[in-house]
Amino acid sequence: MVRLNPSTPGKPAMFRINKLTDYAVVLLVDMARSDKVRAAQQIAVDTGVPLPTVAKVMKALVRSALVVSHRGANGGYGLARPAQAITVADMIQALEGPIALTACVARGEDPFGGARDLAAPGGDEPCGLGGLCPMHGHWDTVNRRVENALRTVTLADMAQGSLPAFDPAITRQRAALLAGDLA
Repeated sequence: MVRLNPSTPGKPAMFRINKLTDYAVVLLVDMARSDKVRAAQQIAVDTGVPLPTVAKVMKALVRSALVVSHRGANGGYGLARPAQAITVADMIQALEGPIALTACVARGEDPFGGARDLAAPGGDEPCGLGGLCPMHGHWDTVNRRVENALRTVTLADMAQGSLPAFDPAITRQRAALLAGDLA
């Protein structure tokens, strides 16, 4: 998702998550720090995020199975799985859909309901260059590496303020563990 860069007017800022995704991270970190099921109103008070925004974000988080909604007098919202099993990639995808650096790697579901195809209408080759493009196929690799990096940082890391130091070997191992690829 490309956003305007406030530090350089008129120039796009690359790789910036949208405001709702930022709020989702704030809400999820708050939920990870508190093991209690809480009503949207209480979450709004605790985080300072406006109640209508909390409600909208929670709807997307429930739909993406990161959060569960409990009904009843003591109802509210809680994490659907342990904080160490929720990655930054999961959080971004819950609100923004698939992580896609270019239109040729973008496909998926709209987190607010319905199908979404970010590529141009009429096929898999949104720019029309198809097999002539020297980057064709390479963006998939770059996209996977960015997504894998986002999968190495968990909600637990964010909540504890203990982000792992960058070490390529550890990053690859941790990504594989989170993906369930290691025995």
